[in-house]
Amino acid sequence: MSRRRIHRALAALTGLLVAGLLPPAHPAAAAAPSPTYRNPVTAGTVDTFPDPTMIRGKDGYWYAYGTQNPVFQSKGESGERMLPILRSSDMTHWAYAGQVFTPDTQPAWHDGSRLWAPDIRYTDGHYNLFYSVAGKDTVGVATAPTPTGPWHDEGAVLPADSGCATGDIDEAQFTDVGGQPYLYWGSYDTICVARMNGDRTRIEGPVTEVAQGRRMEGGYVVHRGGYYYLFYSDAGCCDGAFSGYQVKVGRATSPTGPFTDDQGVDLTAPTSKGGVVVGGDGRWIGPGHNAVQTDLSGQDWLVYHAIPADAPDLDPVPGVDRTLSTRPMLVDRLDWINGWPVVRAGAGPSEGSQQAPVTTWSAGGTFNDGSLSGWREQGPGGWTAATDQDSGGYVTHRTTSADAGYLVTAASAPAQVRAEADLRVTSAGSAAGLVIADRGPDNRVVAWLDRDRQALVTDVRVNGVSMGERTTPLPSGFEWDAWRNVSAEVRGTRLTVEVSADRLHDPVAVQHRTLPAAAIHPGSVGVATRGTGAQADNVGAARLYTPVTARVPAPTTGAELPAYSDEFKGDSLSPKWAWVRGPAAGAALGGGSLSWPTQNAELYLGTNTASVLTRPAPPGDFIVETKLHLANGPGNQQAGLVLYGNDDRYFKLVHAVLPLSHTNGKVTHVTEFGKEGARPTTTPPTAVAYGPMFGGPAADTLWLRLSYHHDTPGAEHEVRAATSTDGEHWTWTGVWTLPAEQALRIGLVSMNTAGATAQFDYVRTYRTARP
Repeated sequence: MSRRRIHRALAALTGLLVAGLLPPAHPAAAAAPSPTYRNPVTAGTVDTFPDPTMIRGKDGYWYAYGTQNPVFQSKGESGERMLPILRSSDMTHWAYAGQVFTPDTQPAWHDGSRLWAPDIRYTDGHYNLFYSVAGKDTVGVATAPTPTGPWHDEGAVLPADSGCATGDIDEAQFTDVGGQPYLYWGSYDTICVARMNGDRTRIEGPVTEVAQGRRMEGGYVVHRGGYYYLFYSDAGCCDGAFSGYQVKVGRATSPTGPFTDDQGVDLTAPTSKGGVVVGGDGRWIGPGHNAVQTDLSGQDWLVYHAIPADAPDLDPVPGVDRTLSTRPMLVDRLDWINGWPVVRAGAGPSEGSQQAPVTTWSAGGTFNDGSLSGWREQGPGGWTAATDQDSGGYVTHRTTSADAGYLVTAASAPAQVRAEADLRVTSAGSAAGLVIADRGPDNRVVAWLDRDRQALVTDVRVNGVSMGERTTPLPSGFEWDAWRNVSAEVRGTRLTVEVSADRLHDPVAVQHRTLPAAAIHPGSVGVATRGTGAQADNVGAARLYTPVTARVPAPTTGAELPAYSDEFKGDSLSPKWAWVRGPAAGAALGGGSLSWPTQNAELYLGTNTASVLTRPAPPGDFIVETKLHLANGPGNQQAGLVLYGNDDRYFKLVHAVLPLSHTNGKVTHVTEFGKEGARPTTTPPTAVAYGPMFGGPAADTLWLRLSYHHDTPGAEHEVRAATSTDGEHWTWTGVWTLPAEQALRIGLVSMNTAGATAQFDYVRTYRTARP
């Protein structure tokens, strides 16, 4: 799609959303949400919402938090909101709900710093909002009894010397199975982790570097399927149309690593990494700085920002010395395929109408209307509705009976189901449980939080006979007086139960068991109690999501085009090649390859001194590939492919050897996919800019591909890059675009600094295969 078409679509979307911004008064009483949505989900509510994070509050609403930005610029407000807050009943339609600080309430220790990159968690009955104090290069934390405040600042989380090598911002909190809390943080170019104290206000103990990479930042960890997944972004968030941000991921079997990407490369290795979760697609630029949220069916969603191609920059902001990029919030389906997360099976950011998250239950409710309508009691009565400041409505049960009491839905939920409840046990000798597959006292499954046994206990009853209890210990110091989310999923015959504070993929207890076939059937969902003081909220069940199991096809080579290829045989270059500022000194054929020493020259903005070896590109869509060997040099060398229009309009894919300031002169090797061109926001667009994004791991011998598509309606060149260390397994990046104002030529470069030699084995051009 062209940028002009995107602009029209976004404008129409804004008009559609303005009329429906405020969520209904009670999520449980709301009509079924629209089955579809469009990105950006913040359109019509706020102009921009960078670095988003999201939580489901105990009142049943979703809350999102963003970086300090001028969120109401289009409404005539020139200033910024400090950590703005949004609220939604369905994850896709949002209303403004306030800000964490104002100029009057901002803590003095910030010294007026702008505040970035929040992370929200529910901790023992209150909310912890972590945030980056950019001007002080540290992380702060504020606490509140509700998702919208009032906020009480708890000071800096990190000591003056945090122990991490680079920027002390972009934090995310995570709690491990067993209850140990951690904090991840870091920016440009390392991510670190340390344990936290019990109230999650300070780090303590040793600091471990878990990842390093060129412009790496924005770590966020989830625990799933036995692995800890570290999401992060690299290559730069905030340069408008030239932002190369992408979300990538590594995984480990410990929260402190070692984390490796999908090719087994350690995230601390001095190279760029694979594991691309989402990259830009030309319509959306620089997608990144993500969180993860789960809908009521169990489907995960990536929460992130991206820059619209048609409006990449905001107007100038008083007191901010640079142009801010427009970064609204996007939400897209996150698929787990062969153990690795990827957005929309690899299709990238969504365009147009999409299937919405499941945010209403097949059976259940939030009790926010103060009613038990639609619920029925079993066993001892005594269920009543109550309210508190945070959760709104909930139910409580007090009885002196020794028998368990149940409150279940009149409606039935499916057999393959995801159910959940927020449970609280406020007195000793009591237990509260989540009930699924209920067909009366003789047939049900209950997942208990048992205070006496300090355990998660599951009990399965079939035809009046217990199939045996299973017990999983809960952490010492488990806060029973605070809400705890208990979720249960039945997929096939496997039951998975998790206990967490805030359903953010950091459970403190997990239990798996196999159910007998007779226990798997549609039934009511509800809550159970033993003793006094059991309370429940947000109780319901929905059909379990159907996972996507295959990726969308990546670009594939079709027939080779010999007229646009060269195996570099013989003693001289084909006359189809032509030099820009050449011939380059030392470039020569021999042994079936082109050998070319790196030059003390550049092809960057106004410094256009490097030689470029070019030849015509074929008409239509194509893929061009080279095999490159680049031996180690002293640093600042690069060599690889270009699609070249002129010195100020080109695409480049190179193996680059770059220094890292914190590694005592050591270098990192990256696969850099960049573009240079005119900034679209200047009138006329004449200011030249360059933007990189980083591909998969680099190696001495590396295969490089550029996939070209001509967007005829949008009059744009669209190019996507891939790299491989074996010629068979490819890591594909996002897409760069440039206006198709002139034809591109296939080219090679070897430049930046002398001291290494690039060896090109061939240049092969293929017609792009159609799926």
